[in-house]
Amino acid sequence: MISRFAPLLPELILSIGATVLMMVAAFGGRRLSGVVSWLSVALLVGATFALIGAPSHSGPEFEGLLSADLFASFGKALIFPSAAVAIIAAHGWFERGTEHASEYAVLILFSAVGMAVMMSATSLITLYVGLELTSLASYVLASYRRTDERSAEAGLKYFVLGALASGILLYGISLLYGFTGTTNFTGVSAAFGRGAPSLGLLFGLVFLLAGLAFKISAVPFHMWTPDVYEGAPTPVTAFFASAPKVAAVLMSTRVCLDALAPATDAWRQIVIFAALASIFLGAIAAFGQTNIKRLLAYSSINNVGFALIGLAAGGPRGGAAVLFYMTVYIVMTLGAFLCVLWMRDAEGRPVESIESLSGLAQTRPAFAFALFIFMLSLAGIPPMFGFWPKLVVFQAAIASGYIALAVAGILGTVIGLYYYLKIVKVMYLDEPAAPYARVREPVQGLLILVAALIVSPLGYLLIGPLGRLADRAAGSIF
Repeated sequence: MISRFAPLLPELILSIGATVLMMVAAFGGRRLSGVVSWLSVALLVGATFALIGAPSHSGPEFEGLLSADLFASFGKALIFPSAAVAIIAAHGWFERGTEHASEYAVLILFSAVGMAVMMSATSLITLYVGLELTSLASYVLASYRRTDERSAEAGLKYFVLGALASGILLYGISLLYGFTGTTNFTGVSAAFGRGAPSLGLLFGLVFLLAGLAFKISAVPFHMWTPDVYEGAPTPVTAFFASAPKVAAVLMSTRVCLDALAPATDAWRQIVIFAALASIFLGAIAAFGQTNIKRLLAYSSINNVGFALIGLAAGGPRGGAAVLFYMTVYIVMTLGAFLCVLWMRDAEGRPVESIESLSGLAQTRPAFAFALFIFMLSLAGIPPMFGFWPKLVVFQAAIASGYIALAVAGILGTVIGLYYYLKIVKVMYLDEPAAPYARVREPVQGLLILVAALIVSPLGYLLIGPLGRLADRAAGSIF
């Protein structure tokens, strides 16, 4: 009996641990928020190490509802540490006496459980359950600051639009079930492989991809992203931009390359449109932004477009390109948001305006240099490591014969350079603004340093091992 549940060990650790900590939070109140937070981090670290063994190679489990394979383990190995960083980042940001309650860490734990289920899902029902578990926790996190109008607005917008997207997704799932008689990925794939898909199957495919596009904030279902990212508390925004986004992109990759594999020509058209629209809208819409969180929201939309180029390439190579891209993306994004968390005025209040970064290189040179590395890496400028994942997805597209798509992606990269270089220009060439307050958070400082080293030219040392691991993980779903 115990061995049967071994492939679910990471999810069991987080589920049982989160339930226990929820009770601790209920009875202990705010005074135990620090203890609950660090125990949550320990649970996420433990779940990451629990991926070694059965959870990474045991294959389909529970009548095909889940698959414990290397692809799922690869995604979880990105998600769990990212969730831990989001918990650590909240320590110095929320007001300890009034806002930093124990429920924050517990909500992230439950969200991580949902994302883990998403990664392992090989059934449309399991996919939906994992997605909704993540979404329900995310709605609460977005409106976590109950006395802040922006946070309340962000939570409401996210909930209303998220409910609409869930309905669209569920309608697509019901159509696929109605025309295939199964929700299992293998059965859905077999139904699409019996010849030209029927109109009902195509409608189901379109609605399914539309619901997934909302979750990854791909154009034209991106409308919630800038407002929610701006209004949500900054540690929550850092979480939204990293773990849930990576989970949704990898889940979409598994759906397309596994369940919808025989219908590649049908979904590829949708993915190519979403990729190009996300790249160009994300690049152009960021031009006039004055709030750095909104700018990074459009940056995340732009980056999803590049990941979708890898998905459009299809096959194991395309899947590996998506895995490689999202691995580097999550480090760049977390590093950038950790820097945003340190933007505080002289009285310690959070500052989000790009103008406040003026002359930062003169007042806080180390801080400015770290943000400089993240901006150049997000832009994909060599020799920063952020250049390499873009090259990988372009190579995958060219290898599959989509040269025009790769060229369009390169053009989108050039257009997007403006707003990243704008941040660099403000920090290094403008007259200094009022200096930021000193933030004494050594753990966060260490995380920024580690992230900056990874996305700097030193990251090229990881190309070989990360590339081989991504190839093996992508191959495990074929």
